[in-house]
Amino acid sequence: MSKIGIVLATYNGEKYLSQMLDSLLAQTRPADFIVAVDDGSTDGTTSILESYEGRLPLQISRFPKNQGHRAAFSKALELAQPQLGENDMIALADQDDIWLPQKLQLLEKALQESGANLVFGDAQVIDGEGKIISESWRQKTGLPEHLSLKSILTGFTNVTGCMTIFKAKLLQQILPIPEQAAVHDQWITFCASAEAKNDNGVKSINAPVIQYRIHGQNAIGLGETHTWTGNLKLNLQWAKMILTTPHFKELTPSDQKFLKKYIAYATDLLSKPFIPQYLVWIAQNASHIYPHVKGIPGFISHILYGIFGAPIITRFSGKK
Repeated sequence: MSKIGIVLATYNGEKYLSQMLDSLLAQTRPADFIVAVDDGSTDGTTSILESYEGRLPLQISRFPKNQGHRAAFSKALELAQPQLGENDMIALADQDDIWLPQKLQLLEKALQESGANLVFGDAQVIDGEGKIISESWRQKTGLPEHLSLKSILTGFTNVTGCMTIFKAKLLQQILPIPEQAAVHDQWITFCASAEAKNDNGVKSINAPVIQYRIHGQNAIGLGETHTWTGNLKLNLQWAKMILTTPHFKELTPSDQKFLKKYIAYATDLLSKPFIPQYLVWIAQNASHIYPHVKGIPGFISHILYGIFGAPIITRFSGKK
């Protein structure tokens, strides 16, 4: 039987951590081990973790000072790797969510049946008090169920790490998580999709697998917003990072060509007022560049809109 390891990153999470750990105890398919890396907490987080050591197969590691969630998850995955074989699985956990009892059972079954490298579910959305504010995270955020690898190369992501399970063999591609990758689950999703060398490396299921908590102290989530130009800069930074990794050479020639063209396009989009030379390329790749858009009228407007750069858009549309 395949093993499932959970990796958990914590930081000053005493308010909700016990509820999270209780939901791990309630899993219909228990994890074989749990690696928890505390990112330099100054509250009672580590004491709470220690209080569960006798009830959960918990392995606790601590950073002496805060290094950020990317570093904490990277360390947790490194500690989990020697305990897992290629046929085993990993699930990511955040400190403030509540897992629904059948999460691991549902995701394990979906991963084994789909042949994908990574499977992710949906979530109920709860507030700081545990009240359900939406029955579907996917519907609330408008996230598509599927993204092409080309869309992922441009910085789009539709996967939230705490709703996933993935094959342990991916750790060879995932680790070490690059320091330039601001969000660990985005990097993991890219690796899962790129390793498959097609658009079938990542699959979704519609069932909710957790209660995803949105509150004022989330490290990431709905509370994290950027301007239009800010998002474009982040996407450009992401694309340039992939260009410098060994993973770039493993992409197909078509995906390599697309990534280089996207970098040139995004660079010009930020600095030039009008870039009609990209019109044909935008039209040919609209489904990858605008994966959230539905319907022909929407694509046509975005294609035409896409040849106006930031100097024009920010001046006349009110976007920043």
